[in-house]
Amino acid sequence: MARVSQEHLDARRRQILDGATRCFARNGFHATSMQDVLKEVDLSAGAVYRYFSGKEELIGAIVTEVLDEVRDAFEEGARQSPPPPPDVLVGWVMNKMLNLKPKLTPEGVSIHPRLIIQVWGETLRNPELAAVINEGYAKVSGVWEKVVEAYQEAGMMRDDVSPASLARTMIALTQGFLAQMALFGPIPVETLQDGLRGLMSMGESDTRS
Repeated sequence: MARVSQEHLDARRRQILDGATRCFARNGFHATSMQDVLKEVDLSAGAVYRYFSGKEELIGAIVTEVLDEVRDAFEEGARQSPPPPPDVLVGWVMNKMLNLKPKLTPEGVSIHPRLIIQVWGETLRNPELAAVINEGYAKVSGVWEKVVEAYQEAGMMRDDVSPASLARTMIALTQGFLAQMALFGPIPVETLQDGLRGLMSMGESDTRS
């Protein structure tokens, strides 16, 4: 029997994850069965269960992957000296996340805001998924704290600002923006950036006068 290459195995796993992501974003976790996933990816049950034991493991893998992508994007920004200002950094990360694969519905809209809303709801009843979310949140929060410390070292931010408080605030800001996109439809990332710049400009008029 011919040996299956690692490249083939990785591609098949990617195919399953992408198909499951589309199903979950479209119909929600509870309304999606493993049979729906099999139909979406056009594979046999044996082929899918070779990679994932069931729906719960699929959900965990998808959530972990998205959180890792977000963390990696912020870490990339944090490695710059100094990091980009918040409006630039958040906009850059948000655009990267909205263009993750599989990124679009048939209407050309990113599926990730809808998926993230589904994840938050599922977290309330699924302790295993809640643990995944908490771990991912801690990683993203830790990166944001490093960004704040870099801002402070560069003189871009006051020294008395708590890195932990600002990290939680920035995460809440992006979560709220994603919730609006899921509930009300696509919103340009530039809208979030404009709003951030407006908040960042408070006090400038006093300084100039």
